[in-house]
Amino acid sequence: MMTEIEDIMVYVVPREVLSKLSDAIPPECKKNMIIIGSLAAGFQYENIITGMGIRTKDADCLLSPRMEALDAGRMITEKLLDTGWTIQKNGDWNEPGTQSDPDDELPVVRLYPPRESEWFIELLSVPESPSEREKKWARLETKYGHFGLPSFGYLSLTSFRPTPTKFGISIARSEMMALANMLEHPEIDQKRISGNIAGRFIKRSNKDLGRVLSLAHLASMEDEDALLEWPSLWVEGLKDRFPEDWPDIGSTAGSGIRELLSEVNESDLEDAHWSCVYGFLASIPISINQLRIIGERLIVDAVEPFEEQARSSR
Repeated sequence: MMTEIEDIMVYVVPREVLSKLSDAIPPECKKNMIIIGSLAAGFQYENIITGMGIRTKDADCLLSPRMEALDAGRMITEKLLDTGWTIQKNGDWNEPGTQSDPDDELPVVRLYPPRESEWFIELLSVPESPSEREKKWARLETKYGHFGLPSFGYLSLTSFRPTPTKFGISIARSEMMALANMLEHPEIDQKRISGNIAGRFIKRSNKDLGRVLSLAHLASMEDEDALLEWPSLWVEGLKDRFPEDWPDIGSTAGSGIRELLSEVNESDLEDAHWSCVYGFLASIPISINQLRIIGERLIVDAVEPFEEQARSSR
């Protein structure tokens, strides 16, 4: 189990990690895999994030579509374990589960590359249907034992129009990862991540909403008008993934970001800033004031136009 002095983040170079994954993943499974999270954004903005790369702990791999996710997950897990990848051991989950273990008590597939312990691959899946908004577990049966394949309510947005790479594995679009994180956290809650970031235990909502601001910052560095393009893609993605109730979902999409930027929640913005400068933006740190300005611009350029379009479609 993580101790209070263990920092969960390490520096990785996204292109190198993607190359290792490409070499290790069965070719027939690459079409089902989409890299999300820090690794995807780090690869997209690798010309901006210079120096030592990004600080992260894992390579989040989303398996899609759902009907093919279990077969792809089994093949990937068995192939990696066959070739020397090892299971992450963190106290509770030191080995695969068994048939008798409940689905929600099975270990997630978290595997270290051979002879490495700096980062690990983690397998996730899209929800089974648009109506599933809570965390769900699917049983992944392999010749090594049983694992759990988790899905979250808005993860399907990150599989919308992903960007292909030369490695044969697609990466999620930053705009869609930002929207998924905003919708996942409509308000700030008290749940904290399991490990610390540079000595600080961050609220999960602050970390994920801080990621939204980091993505907005990087997009604006690449193109100062980039945020103006986000609402149209958000509408497309939300209509595609949640056709029945997308206007209701989108009409309050920025509630968590607004709460984070509120003056009464200064400590939460400090949390988010800490997670940015000691995590994803470690190579190009920014001030907390800059982060607030980025958030305010995100609200004006992207969130408000998107919410208005959603409300007008009710």
